Amino acid sequence: MTPSMRRFRLLRWLTCATLSAAVWIGAAHAQDSYRIATEGTYPPWSYKDAQGTLQGWDVDIARALCEKMKAKCEIVAQDWDGMLPGLLSRKFDLIVASMAITEQRRQRVAFSTKYKDTVSRFVARKGTPDEVSPQALKGKTIGVQRGSIQAGFLTHNYGSADLRFYDTPQAAELDLVAGRVDYIFGNMVTYFVGFMKTPQAKDFAFVGPEFKGGLLGEGNGIAVRKDDPHTLAKVNAALDAIRADGTYDRITAKYFPFKLM
Repeated sequence: MTPSMRRFRLLRWLTCATLSAAVWIGAAHAQDSYRIATEGTYPPWSYKDAQGTLQGWDVDIARALCEKMKAKCEIVAQDWDGMLPGLLSRKFDLIVASMAITEQRRQRVAFSTKYKDTVSRFVARKGTPDEVSPQALKGKTIGVQRGSIQAGFLTHNYGSADLRFYDTPQAAELDLVAGRVDYIFGNMVTYFVGFMKTPQAKDFAFVGPEFKGGLLGEGNGIAVRKDDPHTLAKVNAALDAIRADGTYDRITAKYFPFKLM
């Protein structure tokens, strides 16, 4: 091989190596920027303040994770029904919205390790019998958020009741107060720190036992596309970090007088 040929081959190799490095650096840079979906109408988990800025437990957790990942993040509000379709269509990269981990959802997306538990309960007017079996609630009207795990649970188990589906938990609560539904069913913690603290709830109380597991999920996780294991690994590492350094507990104490996990 002549010296000129060797120089040509070396130059070609250096050019390819430089291009490969540029592609790798560009990909790594792209992975350090995330668009995160949360609901924005579900206090105290996520809601908009008077200035229209997203606030809440999930929003603070998302910000803490981004800080640990050293990532630039944009947190956006998304209607619940559009959460998974938006993630799968790459409208955003993560869902941090207290989404329950269920087998049905696992078929579509990957989940982080659990970052809180979920307990569901019925709420009804005070004096309502404590029996809430499907037979006991036959013909009763029950309000629930459309697309939620509680909606799936009721559809599967309470088909003999009159189920009413709402875009937000607050809409179901308003109909309970107005007497248009007999019960509402949803996240116990959300009711405890939200609806049950309002003057409108003075005539209402939890009824029946706590419900969890099965169709109601294995707790809550952060949803990521299945084809993005790199992001999933980073999220899990960041979750471990905020639990280890006390950030998770500090955020929780800001909103709740009890632990979530």
